[in-house]
Amino acid sequence: MAKVEQTVNVNSVSRISAGTCFKGEISSPYDLRIDGNFDGKLYSKGRVVVGETANVSGEMICDNVDLWGNVKGDLHVKDTLSLKSGCRMDGGINVRKLIVELGASFNGTCKMITEEEFDKAVASEELAKVLDAAQKQGDQQARQKK
Repeated sequence: MAKVEQTVNVNSVSRISAGTCFKGEISSPYDLRIDGNFDGKLYSKGRVVVGETANVSGEMICDNVDLWGNVKGDLHVKDTLSLKSGCRMDGGINVRKLIVELGASFNGTCKMITEEEFDKAVASEELAKVLDAAQKQGDQQARQKK
């Protein structure tokens, strides 16, 4: 069976660059990369990459996470969380699949969940409405560019 490569449109990836500090709430239907400092709540239907220079505190709810930097807070991950060598995670993890590389640091709790449990948690916080609104806005902008 052939492996299907997923391509990402670089214009659909949001970024918080190194040296940037952001406090608040982010909702995105697309991928997100953080290399700076973020404090707050983050919702994404895509992959979140926390770079080596990043410091994140708060709550993240997303489909996938690649963690290279520092996170303090709770993660709710629909599919896969990958803790890379040199990262530091302090807090609670709710995830379906967990990958921990040698040299990663994790202090906290971990609960393995099903996709249905993730969807239930998201629905209970009415995050689905926020993400769906962001998705519709992104779709409208894409149609306008054509």
